[in-house]
Amino acid sequence: MTVPIGVIAVLCVYISLGVLDQISMQLGPYSPLFGGAITGLIMGDLKTGLIVGATLQLMTLGVATFGGATVPDFLTGSVMGTAYAIIAGKGAEYGIGLAVPIGLLLTQTDILARMANTFVQHRADHYAELGDYKKVERCNVYGVFPWILSRIIPVAIGLIFGQSVVSVINSFIPTWFMDGLKTAGLILPAMGIAILMRYLPIKKYFSFFIFGFVMMAYGGKNFSILGAALVGLAMAGIYVLFASKKKSAVVATGNEDDDIEVDDDDEVEIDE
Repeated sequence: MTVPIGVIAVLCVYISLGVLDQISMQLGPYSPLFGGAITGLIMGDLKTGLIVGATLQLMTLGVATFGGATVPDFLTGSVMGTAYAIIAGKGAEYGIGLAVPIGLLLTQTDILARMANTFVQHRADHYAELGDYKKVERCNVYGVFPWILSRIIPVAIGLIFGQSVVSVINSFIPTWFMDGLKTAGLILPAMGIAILMRYLPIKKYFSFFIFGFVMMAYGGKNFSILGAALVGLAMAGIYVLFASKKKSAVVATGNEDDDIEVDDDDEVEIDE
C-alpha cells in the first residue's frame, strides 16, 4: 500500500498547523491524540489512529519545553506511527512501537530548527537596533519556517517512501526486536497511566480511585470508560457540594462566636 500524494499533502498541512498551534495558542491540534486520529481518519482506519494517538498522549502528560529544552516530537511520531501501522497492517501496537523511537529521533531536527531560528532572531535584533520594526515583525514570521520544515520534511520523506520504508524495516529488524516493540507498545499505556497517577492526589482521594477501578475491572463488559467518567464527574460534583456546605457552616459558626458592635456611623466592628 502506497500513500497517495494528496494524503501526504494534507498531512503535511496538518503538521504545519500543529506546529503553529504548539508555539502559539495550543488549542489542541498539536497533541498526539489529534495527530493519530486525523491520520487514521484520512487513511481510513480511525480506530488505529485513536489508539496510537491516545497512547502517545499519555506519554506527554507533564512534559513541557521549559527553558528551551527539547522534548520528544510525539505529534510527528503519532502521524508517522499511525501511517506505518495502517500501511503494514500489523495493528496499533506496531505503530506505537515505531512512533516512540521516531518521536525521540526527531528531537534532533527540533534542535536544528532552534539553531536555524537563532539566525533569524539575531537579524530581528539588528533591525530593532535600527528602528525598523516592520522587518522585526517579518523576521518573527520567518522564524516559523524552520519549525515547520523540521516536521514536514521527515513526514514527507517517510510517507512518500512509505511502503519501501516499511519493507526495509521489516526485512532488517529481527523478529525478536519487533516483538519487543509490540510489547513496549502494550506497556506504554500502563506507564502513561502511572505518570498521570503520580501527579494526582491519589492518597487523599483513594476511595474514588478504588471505586473507579472496581467499576472497570469487574463491570467492564457492561460499563464503558465514558460511563465511568460520568460517574466520576457526578461524584466530584457531590464532593464539591458537600465541601462548600461544610465550609459555609464553619464560617457561620465562626461568626456566631464573634462579638459584633455597631457604631453610630453604621460601621461594623468585629472583635474576635
